[in-house]
Amino acid sequence: MLTGRYKGGPAGSGTDMWRVWDDFKGGTATDCDLQELEEGIARSPGHCMTMGTASTMTSAAEALGMTLPGAASIPAVDSAHYRMAVKSGQKIVSMVWNDVTPDTILTREAFEDAAATVLALGGSTNSLIHLIAMAGRAGVTLTLDDFDEISRRVPWLANIRPSGAYLMEDFYYAGGLQALLGQLSKVPGALNRKYPENAIHNPDVIRTPDTALAPEGGVAVLRGNLAPDGAVIKHIAADQRLLKHTGPAVVFEDYKDLKRRINDPSLNITPDSVLVLRNAGPRAAGMPEYGQLPIPDHLLAQGVRDMVRISDARMSGTSYGACVLHVAPEAAAGGPLALIQSGDLVILDVPARLLQVDIPERVMASRRAQWHPPQPRYGRGYGALYGEQVTQANEGCDFEFLARRGATPEPDPS
Repeated sequence: MLTGRYKGGPAGSGTDMWRVWDDFKGGTATDCDLQELEEGIARSPGHCMTMGTASTMTSAAEALGMTLPGAASIPAVDSAHYRMAVKSGQKIVSMVWNDVTPDTILTREAFEDAAATVLALGGSTNSLIHLIAMAGRAGVTLTLDDFDEISRRVPWLANIRPSGAYLMEDFYYAGGLQALLGQLSKVPGALNRKYPENAIHNPDVIRTPDTALAPEGGVAVLRGNLAPDGAVIKHIAADQRLLKHTGPAVVFEDYKDLKRRINDPSLNITPDSVLVLRNAGPRAAGMPEYGQLPIPDHLLAQGVRDMVRISDARMSGTSYGACVLHVAPEAAAGGPLALIQSGDLVILDVPARLLQVDIPERVMASRRAQWHPPQPRYGRGYGALYGEQVTQANEGCDFEFLARRGATPEPDPS
């Protein structure tokens, strides 16, 4: 979409809505403010104009080689879309005649470059799930460890909301993805494929390695006794003081429980508390975008706008905050998130890539012995197939029988 407008300034879908909504619940914004934002935030056809999941994945597709160069960030109403559509159709026809198929494009090196692109953009955490699943379908093994290793050598170069200051229209006219990839090519070991240095028309939007917003990529992979198979956090979109934090857990059994009790005074939630939502993962709930847990109204009224939140859910790419997501294994699969109790001290240390609950192993073992897996929601049909076959977040949340290795025979021509 075109850049939104609110109170004379730019507004980004999702990101600024969350901010104004929190201000409204905290008593510093009015009904009229919400109406003005609603009328100005979606000014044209198209998808979110922040670096949300949609723009992250169009950029990943371009880096994979599955679009023509320059296709990722064209504003929806720009006539360049029509020209790109014509060129794409012409290219597809030539690819058919030359028997160029996706398996010749979707290589291990291409997925590494897509991961590096996502991290340099400060892109959506959803992209990690999508790219791992796509790689699995292409016969390529891509893991959270790959993302973490790539993140440590790739700088954050795109100054775009929710983590930065600008929006996708600014990014496109500043030079777009090809300009960013040209800068990323300067970083030793960042990309397998090298890109020419294209002109940057706004150096505050697209940074060089020397003016990078941060020396590492925008997403960090965490591990520890709360997430033995990994969890993720978009740390560049969080209050930096929370990236090393220890606080008491306040645990919610599911999203209904969260909505019902988040403003309960008896919970004694403070800014140091760690909000924990479980049973929102792929098996339990289809992994909805619940990961930006709401901050209690009484804290919003005090001016609190971020606190540590942990879940086995996802969150929108337009969201922000110190939100630890995709905790694996999920609670419903017997992951340690099922065993944590309110009052347990939770340790988040993003520089050390650590997510830990500070209780003895014997206590965890005792709780595990008393834990019982939830009953399947569906006894037959698609729901039962889904529950039996969906993989965990670190494996791409794909159906196991579709992601497994194996040949599919060609039809018998006779």
